[in-house]
Amino acid sequence: MIVRRSLPLINEAIGRQAAVALIGPRQIGKTTTAFQLCEGRPSVYLDLESNEDRRKLADDPALFLQQHEDRLVVLDEIHRVPELFASLRGIIDKGRRRGHRTGRFLLLGSASMDLLRQSSESLAGRITHIDMGPFNVLETGDKNADVTQLWVRGGFPDCYLAADDRASFAWRKDFIRTYLEREIPMLGPRIPAETLERLWTMLAHNQGCLLNASRLAGALMVSAQTTTRYIDLLVDLLLVRRLQPYHHNTGKRIVKSPKVYLRDSGLVHALLGIPDFNALAGHPVVGGSWEGFVVENLLAVAPERTMASFYRTGAGAEIDLVLEVPGRGTWAIEIKRGLAPRPEKGFYIACEDIQPARRFVVYSGQDRYPIRDGAEVIGLPELAAELGAAG
Repeated sequence: MIVRRSLPLINEAIGRQAAVALIGPRQIGKTTTAFQLCEGRPSVYLDLESNEDRRKLADDPALFLQQHEDRLVVLDEIHRVPELFASLRGIIDKGRRRGHRTGRFLLLGSASMDLLRQSSESLAGRITHIDMGPFNVLETGDKNADVTQLWVRGGFPDCYLAADDRASFAWRKDFIRTYLEREIPMLGPRIPAETLERLWTMLAHNQGCLLNASRLAGALMVSAQTTTRYIDLLVDLLLVRRLQPYHHNTGKRIVKSPKVYLRDSGLVHALLGIPDFNALAGHPVVGGSWEGFVVENLLAVAPERTMASFYRTGAGAEIDLVLEVPGRGTWAIEIKRGLAPRPEKGFYIACEDIQPARRFVVYSGQDRYPIRDGAEVIGLPELAAELGAAG
């Protein structure tokens, strides 16, 4: 059993807040984590995908839930029944007046759009949100073999822990098909599964590239507005990340389009038909895949309120990842694959533009050593550990 880093965060939040929302894609381990939290404390678990459990709340949810105000009530797949949020507000307020102020509800959701919107409208001041992503390098191990397996397979638990690469690859293909045929149609207007799969695959081919909605739209034979709406859906499903450009005024002509990443490297490889490391090493996406993998792992462990962006000017100055870490200043991070990384001139020019407090070059090895102009070459696990300790 791999212990999730989010477990103590959820425990702490339950101890100080009435409701906690745990947000992450399906199959990421939210339910397993919830059962771990319920061990040793009175609790009730309701799966809102189950007709039986939904019927318990159908007529009078307040009546049912108030009977369990001395227990932690876990509501799994809460976005399936968004109308519950209106009832939860009254239940929490009544419980507070009777002395039950914390640890009332743990809400598990696989899509941010309904959950965050509904909860922010109905439960302001009563709920804490915690994001839960795939496994990261601080959870799976820091050896090169551990990092490579996590990169190739991705961090979904059943996928990462599969018996071999073939089984892992098959799991990811099934996961993609399930999202296209079942999950996405349940969450909004009818979107052709074939069109969305083509878009998802195109984004995988362009992992870490600037978003050009018009070019994608031309290939899909839909409008740029429709393409943007489809990408918004994938972002809301926590499957895609839009990394925004660095906005501070540097007096330079800054690139304004966001960069787009599929948030799990294993899904990138499955969409592109890359089953193992040997196939990945010779594929054109290998550099973008490594970059996205590093970005997601660092953001997974970054302190709360860390602001992430990238920096690129029209003249070619570029920093792959800029982190504004609370209390620790700005960190400039260049991402290189290989064992002898050499930052390009544009990285040093960009650092002169934004004057970061720390400068790192993340690479595939494990040694740490200084290079020119105050920059350090560092392995991903060591930088993730240092960033995680900065909170």
